Amino acid sequence: MTNNMNVIVIPPRRNANNSKGEEKPKLRVAAYCRVSSDSEEQATSYETQIEHYTSYIKNHPDWVLAGIYADDGITGTNTKKREEFNRMIDDCMAGKIDMIITKSISRFARNTLDCLKYIRQLKEKNIPVYFEKENINTLDSKGEVLLTIMASLAQQESQSLSQNVKLGLQYRYQQGVIQFNCARFLGYTKDENKRLVVVPEEAEIVKRIYREYLEGASMLKIARGLEADGILNGAGNERWHTSNINNILRNEKYIEDALLQKTYTVDFLTKKRVKNNGIVPQYYVENSHEAIIPREVFMQVQEELIRRRIVHTSPNGKTRTFSSNHVFAQIIICGKCGDVFRRVHWNNRGKKSIVWRCVSRLENTGLFCDARTVLESTIEQVLVTAINQTLCDKDSFLTTLRDNIATVINRESDKALADIDKRLEELQTELLKLATSNADYEKVGDEIHSLRDQKQKLQVENANRDELKKQIADMSTFLKKQSTALAEYDKQLVRRLIDKVTVFEDKFTVEFKSGVTVDVDE
Repeated sequence: MTNNMNVIVIPPRRNANNSKGEEKPKLRVAAYCRVSSDSEEQATSYETQIEHYTSYIKNHPDWVLAGIYADDGITGTNTKKREEFNRMIDDCMAGKIDMIITKSISRFARNTLDCLKYIRQLKEKNIPVYFEKENINTLDSKGEVLLTIMASLAQQESQSLSQNVKLGLQYRYQQGVIQFNCARFLGYTKDENKRLVVVPEEAEIVKRIYREYLEGASMLKIARGLEADGILNGAGNERWHTSNINNILRNEKYIEDALLQKTYTVDFLTKKRVKNNGIVPQYYVENSHEAIIPREVFMQVQEELIRRRIVHTSPNGKTRTFSSNHVFAQIIICGKCGDVFRRVHWNNRGKKSIVWRCVSRLENTGLFCDARTVLESTIEQVLVTAINQTLCDKDSFLTTLRDNIATVINRESDKALADIDKRLEELQTELLKLATSNADYEKVGDEIHSLRDQKQKLQVENANRDELKKQIADMSTFLKKQSTALAEYDKQLVRRLIDKVTVFEDKFTVEFKSGVTVDVDE
């Protein structure tokens, strides 16, 4: 080895990757911006950010604009609905972007997990993210340590914001302010003051649904009828589902009331909402807007919804659900075992006929029943006879109907309802005092729940009373107007007047909805 060792330092070339005379390629820089609401002020902020980043990138001679990715009015707590953000990440993975700049970590993501996931994904592609406000470049040695801290703070900020929104909503609920999306809500829209107003043509559709349901139509039959007439549902779709009908029939907003906080958010990050089964307070606002459906009609529908779940319970305990396929479904009852009759197509020695038979004879119910089989035409004639008997002795039946109305009126419960409303008002004042003093309000809460249940029951009873009065009045009108006997069976008249037909060996007992009963011998 020689002592005259000589070391020559060779400096790096400025354009190592370029051929002689080629310029260094510019850094393709993209900007991501987001505003968190759709208010006018935030929309202005959105436009400002786009202008800022366009100018900011163009002012760097070594940079070239790779695109502005902007999500307007979308939450930052997760990335599922941030279309532009996701498109930007895809472009990074496709090699179209060398660097991302954004205003702050809270604009990029408020969820620590999402934030770090994407930063690491980009680091693997050697793509830095620069946060202006925090002055952090994710490819710096200190970048990820600072980023973890800042992202955690951003998550806390989002949690705090979510809590503030919750408190704000609860305050508005307490003031009776109704907030919900009318975009898919049939019958109402909002005016310039964000108050609910009726849309007349849509209100007629809602009224039709309630009317047809009380007339005996099933939810499926109502849905198919609306489709056949080309009527669109609340979302503007031609297809109606039974769930659409069910929601309309159960929605208290159609009677000018509103139950607020039916659901609540369980996770501020995922925004997951669940049904409120008493975990957080609810607020029932009465007379908050114009009604589409009368309260008594709504209550009749609620009772009918319950009734149709189990129309008839057989002696062996088996339940029969509602059917609207035939006017006689569930109204023909066996006088021997108490079960319902079912429609059967018979082919006896080549002779076809339609008969009704006790289901205890058709199914293995564990009960022996030898009730007779009845021709459908026989039942039709029995009903014509029963109606004509009331017409022949109309004076006697009209007296009975007047007595029935007097009995119904005597059961009125308006005073009880007034007493409940007064007590509920007192309890609201008491509840407010207990809440401000952090005292235990469980006892008061239990009484409020109990009184609301009692009130609901009384309202249903009143609705049933009103319906019975209407049916008695309907029967009276029919008897007064019908001058001659029925010549033939009328299905619509039977649906309107008849409640039940019990089949015995030697007779039929026909019960009218008005409370009148007629025996028809055979």
